[in-house]
Amino acid sequence: MSKPKCALITGITGQDGSYLAELLLEKNYEVHGIIRRASTFNTDRIDHIYTDPHKEDTRLFLHYGDLNDGTMIRRVLEQVQPCEVYNLGAQSHVRVSFDSPEYTADTVGMGTLRLLEAIRDYQQRTSNEVRFYQAGSSEMFGKVQAVPQTETTPFYPRSPYACAKVFAHWQTVNYRESYDLFACNGILFNHESPRRGETFVTRKITRAVARIVAGTQKKLYMGNLDAKRDWGYAKDYVKAMWLMLQQDKADDYVVATGETHSVEEFLEKAFGHVNLRWQDYVAFDERYLRPTEVDLLIGNPTKAQTQLNWQPSVTFDELVQLMIHSDLTAVGIEPAKATSKSA
Repeated sequence: MSKPKCALITGITGQDGSYLAELLLEKNYEVHGIIRRASTFNTDRIDHIYTDPHKEDTRLFLHYGDLNDGTMIRRVLEQVQPCEVYNLGAQSHVRVSFDSPEYTADTVGMGTLRLLEAIRDYQQRTSNEVRFYQAGSSEMFGKVQAVPQTETTPFYPRSPYACAKVFAHWQTVNYRESYDLFACNGILFNHESPRRGETFVTRKITRAVARIVAGTQKKLYMGNLDAKRDWGYAKDYVKAMWLMLQQDKADDYVVATGETHSVEEFLEKAFGHVNLRWQDYVAFDERYLRPTEVDLLIGNPTKAQTQLNWQPSVTFDELVQLMIHSDLTAVGIEPAKATSKSA
């Protein structure tokens, strides 16, 4: 029996990392993930797939580390010897990046550079090819220069997070062209799921709706409701990541639905699922405004659709419903009964 392919994922405990780990395990990979040391367990999203590391059938392994630590990155690469590396680790909250710009730039920008340099050195010494995926972001387009955005649309970042992602993007291109690394950028537009972090706007909304129905929350405080985003389903998007590394040639791809919806539309759909008017529960709080806003993001996924044969499988309405149902269940309310209870 041939040895399974081996993948290393940074950010494995996040939304995308957990879905990607599931996908790779389904494809019979041996999966290794880098997690940051914390005083409390932070592996909730992968606990259901993480088994005893001493069992013979285990194919998921976790390693303590941080993208700020180049020595650790090199050590893990030597130990794991992966054929694929997915860099999903980051300080990924745009608003927080304004408060912690140096940390964000170091983790997102320099962290990617440390990883690329470690892969280059490892590949040069061992002659083992390592295929690299860099998690780009639609935030790199920022103050958009074209509508919709494609792989050739100029970047105009509007936050420390986006600036760091642009740096990471071009370093990935540079290492591909300078050292012949198989290195891909996935320019992923907003992608959500029930595993989305609770401080991100979509999950903040669906979690609040569930708590309002349960009677444990009265108000939801929001910032800019006019911002428009291209929202897809995270489980679809990690499949695109994997597909990029299965191609004959490394390239960069926009992954998006090609539709845009405002935060207000998301509110209307989310509250509408439980027969409530969002206007009765939502209040404005200027603390949630960014110093510079990104007003409109909408991606053109034609290249990913044609070259990767990738398609989104979940509509905007289905995505909102999926998240609402999950958060209702989490507070002990059957989704089917939520509408009658709130009517």
